[in-house]
Amino acid sequence: MSTVETGRVRPSVPFEGAVAGMATPGVGSAGPWSDWVQSRAREREDRAGERFDRTWSTGGVDLASNDYLGLSREPSVARAAARAARRYGTGAGASRVVTGTHALLPDLERDLARYAGRREALVFSSGYAANQGLLGALGGPGTLLVSDAHAHASLIDGARLAKAEVRVVGHGDLGEVEDALRAHRAAAGPGARAAVVMESLYSVLGDTAPLAGAAELCARYGALLVVDEAHTLAAVPGGSVVRAAGLGDAGHVIVTATLSKALGAQGGVILLGGDGAVQWRSHLLNTARTFIFDTALAPPTAGAARRALGLADERRIDRLVANAALAHRVLAEHPVTAGRVERGEGAVHSVRMGSPAAAVRTAEALRREGIAVGCFRPPSVPDGIARLRITVHADLAPRSLVRALEAVAAAIEREDP
Repeated sequence: MSTVETGRVRPSVPFEGAVAGMATPGVGSAGPWSDWVQSRAREREDRAGERFDRTWSTGGVDLASNDYLGLSREPSVARAAARAARRYGTGAGASRVVTGTHALLPDLERDLARYAGRREALVFSSGYAANQGLLGALGGPGTLLVSDAHAHASLIDGARLAKAEVRVVGHGDLGEVEDALRAHRAAAGPGARAAVVMESLYSVLGDTAPLAGAAELCARYGALLVVDEAHTLAAVPGGSVVRAAGLGDAGHVIVTATLSKALGAQGGVILLGGDGAVQWRSHLLNTARTFIFDTALAPPTAGAARRALGLADERRIDRLVANAALAHRVLAEHPVTAGRVERGEGAVHSVRMGSPAAAVRTAEALRREGIAVGCFRPPSVPDGIARLRITVHADLAPRSLVRALEAVAAAIEREDP
């Protein structure tokens, strides 16, 4: 009886040989896959694009991570994670639509919505998953997604997976946004569905989006405005840029954020406002693939995020804002960095470098001195662009921050004069 007749798939001889230790063509030391992997490695090396997952000494000066308020190392946050683990276990065990919605998640969602001035929240396993799930749930034939050219990879990937028409517009260019919305409405009629996708603060240049103008434009054309607050939730005065702009209860504005930056934990969230918030939450719960098919946020992480949210008060945020202003002043006045720094409107400051190789050399030199900085080069940014990203934190003493920034300038002068 043949394999087809029995309905079973019998392993082929080459597979059985591989299990026994025999080489399989195309997978071992030779063949098309090996050649391809080696060619990709050579290309990364030529572009100074090789990345490494290295450990970082906790005794150094951190100017690279997104732990804006220093809450990932806050003892009471760690204790909250431990309590949650003891009570609910170390993992959620399943998707939230099966058994994964443990008791901490509704509490966390309620607290997040209240903090951001919104009516409803839905927590995901990561900010990346929240963005992908949201755009996938908005997509489909007939939907237009208008995406800012500097949108994060999670938004780009979400738009690609949404099976919608996607138009990428110039960074912060509301004129292009309106052109796209106008053309879509003319082609599809008054029932046209469109969403404009942007970030509240862009993580490479550190600049902010024109949210008020974008919200007004979207309201005029019946479009949604999707705002990724990854770098501003709990990291700006008032806790939310959307809320500060008076859009907290705007039903046509949908906010995503991460719990892994200012809140020092892990996970993502979609925040909803307006009278339709409950209906929108139900829609996302039933259609967002990264919610339905992903294991829920683990109890210790949820416990940590909830405790961190309670600590993300104006006092800590004010220290972050003060350090951000200090960093810009030092970088803008130093003779080496004065012509290179771009004024960040949050905790992120971007320093232009002459080449990707120079950026890598400088970052490596600083790492040897115990100072971590972000190093951005292709493919994270377009070809021809290289940046050092300086990220400040609320818990870094001003004197230590100044010394570290002077060391950054000295390293740039040596490595990229």
